[in-house]
Order: sequence, then C-alpha cells, then structure tokens
Amino acid sequence: MGFLKTFVLGGIHPPENKLSAGKPIRSLSVPVQVVVPMGQNLGAPSKPVVKRGDKVKTGQLIAEAGGFISSNVHSPVSGTIFKIDNMMDASGFRRPAFIIKVEGDEWMDGIDNTETFVKDVTLSSEEIIAKVKNAGIVGMGGATFPTHVKLMVPPGRNAEYLIINGVECEPYLTADHQLMLEKGPEIVVGTKILMKALKVNRAVIGIENNKPDAIKLMRDLTAEEEGIVVQPLKVKYPQGGEKQLIKAVTNREVPSGKLPIEVGCVVQNVGTAFAVYEAVTKNKPLIERVVTVTGKALENPSNLRVRIGTPVRALVDEAGGFPDDTGKIIGGGPMMGKALATLDVPVVKGTSGILLQREEAAHRPVEGPCIRCSKCTQVCPMGLEPFLLSRLARVGNYEAAEGEGVMDCIECGSCQYTCPAKIPLLDYLRLGKNKVGVLIRARTKR
Repeated sequence: MGFLKTFVLGGIHPPENKLSAGKPIRSLSVPVQVVVPMGQNLGAPSKPVVKRGDKVKTGQLIAEAGGFISSNVHSPVSGTIFKIDNMMDASGFRRPAFIIKVEGDEWMDGIDNTETFVKDVTLSSEEIIAKVKNAGIVGMGGATFPTHVKLMVPPGRNAEYLIINGVECEPYLTADHQLMLEKGPEIVVGTKILMKALKVNRAVIGIENNKPDAIKLMRDLTAEEEGIVVQPLKVKYPQGGEKQLIKAVTNREVPSGKLPIEVGCVVQNVGTAFAVYEAVTKNKPLIERVVTVTGKALENPSNLRVRIGTPVRALVDEAGGFPDDTGKIIGGGPMMGKALATLDVPVVKGTSGILLQREEAAHRPVEGPCIRCSKCTQVCPMGLEPFLLSRLARVGNYEAAEGEGVMDCIECGSCQYTCPAKIPLLDYLRLGKNKVGVLIRARTKR
C-alpha cells in the first residue's frame, strides 16, 4: 500500500469499535412529523421564508441564510407547516424550528431524485458556488461550516490543494466509509466539481488504512483522473481534524488562529463532496444524510439514510430498539460527541452518528488529583497544555486561558481520554473556549 502518512504531534489510538462497518446504507421511511431547526450551521441562524399553515414540498426553501456565514434550510418533506416554535435541539437548548406535518412526498419541480449517475459538469466556478450556496450545504463531518463560504477564496489567498476527508477517525462511526463504498463514483465527480469551484488542479483523498476496501475502490475510480490522488494514512486519532489532516497530507502547518486557506488548502468531508455532487448535477438541496446508529448493546448497528428533522428515536427503533442497559445517548462519536437529553431531538445536517453507551461505559469515574504526569500534553495534537488550560477555566481566569491558546483547542478529547486522574479536561476546555469566545466578540463590538 506504500508509505503511510500521518500527523506528527500528539494523537492516540482508542479502540475502533466499528460495529456497523460493512452494513449497507438503508433508507429510513419518512416520519409522520419532522422538526427542522433554523440554525443548522456554524454562524448565523437562517431566517424563515414560510409561515404557519403554509404547504411545502420536499426540497422547498423554508429559511434563507441569515448572514455571510450562514446557510439555507429546505423542507425535507412535503406537508404543512404545523407551527414555528422553540424546540429542544441536540445541545439541550430550545431554539427556533419548523414543525412540519408530513403529507405524502411531493418533490419540488427541477429536483432529480433518481439514482441516475451524472458524470459531466459544464458549469463555471461561480455557477457551482451559487448552486452549493442555494442547496444549503454545510460541512458534513460535524463542524457544519457553510460550504460555499469555504469555496470563496479570500483576496490575496490562493488555493493549491483540495483535501477530501475520508478519515472518519472517531471510534464507532462508519457512515463516511460506507458512503465511499456505495457512492464512490459520485464522490469522485463531487471532488472534481469542488476542484473546479476552487480553481485548483490538485486533490488528495485521505483515507486511513483501516479502510482498505475504500482505498482500493477510490484508487480504481481515480486511476484515470488527472490531479486526484488517494493517500492512505496511518490510523491515529484525531487525524480527521482539518489541521492534522493537512499536516499528514501536505506537511504544511496552519498557523494559530488561521484557516487552512492560509497554507493553500481547503478541506471537505466525503459526505460534503457527495452532497455537492447531488446539488450541482441534480439540483438537490441538503435534506437528508447518512447517519451511523451504533452501540455494543444495540441489536443491529446500522448506517441509515434519513431525512433532516427525523427524531433520533426513529433511528434507534430501526436499529433494533432502545437497549435496557443504556446509560447515555451520544450525538456523534464517543470522543467529540455530546450527550443527548432525549431521543426526541431531530437529526440535523451535522448529525454523523448516534451512539448508545451501556451504563458501565457511560458512568463518569471519580476525579482524582492531577499527578503532573504530562500525558495530556504529550497527546495534544495542537501542542497545548490541557492541564493548565482546564485549571484556568475552572477558576475563571479566561484572559490567561486565551493567552495560553485555549481557542486553538479542537475539542478532540485526547487529553481526557489519556488522563490517569480521570479529570474532565475536555469539559473545562469547552467551558474556557466558550467564555473566551464571549470576550473576543465583546472586544470586536467596541
């Protein structure tokens, strides 16, 4: 397979537990009602363009981008806007959302909802970016940064590499892996579309070598494609992080506080590449995605294609039902995911997985004193000192935390995973980032 690249600084090797690997993607039936949040992207929430009582079709625009860093929201179903109200999201907060009663499945005119493969795209860079923006596509790996903004290279910067993220390093998650196996040709076309949008002639598809079938398939599919290479990567968490992946693939380092474009790179998830393919070739907005539903007690760990707004409960039911010994439900993977308060929260654009943990795994161990072992510093992929940052956050010294680089934390959880004292380092780091973010925004408004 050749030389396996990886990032150098830090990293860990948690058990993979890819229980749903190789499970074909199944389409979940459309629910009787969906809850579609207005804010499904990093940045400003969207603004509604429909009202209570309106009839909508599948794929119809129901909320438009509320700012430069924002994205459109489309109805994932056809039916009636039952109400627009504050509903609980995955974070446990109540936020504005559309509640849509489903009536059939009538799609908007102009959307191709067939499996017909489209290979050739003749649109210009500007036309591609416009279609991506109109389709409401965001980063599908979980970060949910509006994709069209990433494609708009700032003046004075130059994109040299498009990096397609097929790493999926989070334990348990397999949606991206299975998507590559089943939609490889579409992902390759999506990659070429993204290359054209960015006006680059080099693309690298990075895949960890625990997915040899995906590496072989994508290499076969790109053998005749000029400028696209598939790079096998050594298995190491969190290689799916943008800065870690850029380092592994190009050996370039993104400076503190800067974006990947600073070193000529743009990173897109394989799910995003597929969504771009559907948007550009089929006029299909982002109204559904593949979600891994998994857990050691789950009867049938699965990869499911589901409409946005579908309650998590429906996914768990499809995977065999709620196990009696479940102690925690996590949105995402075990390293970076966050606990869900209820199974009734909806799937959103950034939902990559649903993990049901057994009681013993979900139990938080008793915190002990820090023994100054420095393990958290050794595994931090950003070169930070998590023990120091967590202590500063714990005592409320957020100015010092900012000075020590807390905003560079990517919240991978490697520090907490390796801490022998079982200190909830990630919790404090997230708290510190949140509070420092408030301070930064207050300064910019002065």
